[in-house]
Amino acid sequence: MAIIALVSAKGSPGVTTTALACALSWHRRVVLAECDPAGGSVLAGYLGGALDGPRGIGELAVGELRDGNLETAFWSQLVDLDAPRRERLLLPGVVDPAQAGSVTPLWQRFADFFTGLERGDPAYDVIVDCGRLHAVGPPWPLLRAASVVLVVSRAQLPDLSGTRSMLQAIERDFAEHRVQPGTLRLLLVGGGHGKSEISKALRLPVIARLPHDPRTAEVLSLGGTVRAGRPLLRAARGLEVPVGALLERRRARLAWPVSQGVPDAI
Repeated sequence: MAIIALVSAKGSPGVTTTALACALSWHRRVVLAECDPAGGSVLAGYLGGALDGPRGIGELAVGELRDGNLETAFWSQLVDLDAPRRERLLLPGVVDPAQAGSVTPLWQRFADFFTGLERGDPAYDVIVDCGRLHAVGPPWPLLRAASVVLVVSRAQLPDLSGTRSMLQAIERDFAEHRVQPGTLRLLLVGGGHGKSEISKALRLPVIARLPHDPRTAEVLSLGGTVRAGRPLLRAARGLEVPVGALLERRRARLAWPVSQGVPDAI
């Protein structure tokens, strides 16, 4: 599936919790990459900081700038979330603010590398937690390289207002950089306005809605036992289906002979 990027607007939380829920329930091999320039939270929260030394994208960026060894160093910077199977891997985000300056110039380098992971042996999907777009040094190259960009938002008026302005910023950037259409989708979290109402107001399809599940969200944020039968994990597991279908439609459209035009169904 290549890169699935998750991002939200200012004041609309839930990106990291959603990304982690997907990573823990995905059927395919997956790398969860914390690329929020404001810093990662899975290491300190869900994993309780229990690692034998510094690890993550900050360390990887410092090594890449010094030695240019991303391909060889990448796998040593990952955390196995389901050890020892290495099917659900985490690239922790920046924990030291001093490392942020090393990561920002390498967003394009990371985007190119992540794109290649779906062609590896074994192949991995990459779920990218891009955080909130208003942060300093947002990872635009990762959003442009993503096969699907999921804009996470609560279905309440204050959140939707911020989401609307963020969507406009993304659409302008994608048009400027000639990103293929059909990449963006809304991913709603919790109750509120209906899917069709929101889709019409924001002029963007809603790919799914994740339920309000505070017990699971607390475990994913602070640590504990993840129960696969909980509503949030079931919904996150089901998200793989519409995401995969969207990718297939996009690939079919790109592969369709130009001389025959694009079929209406796609």
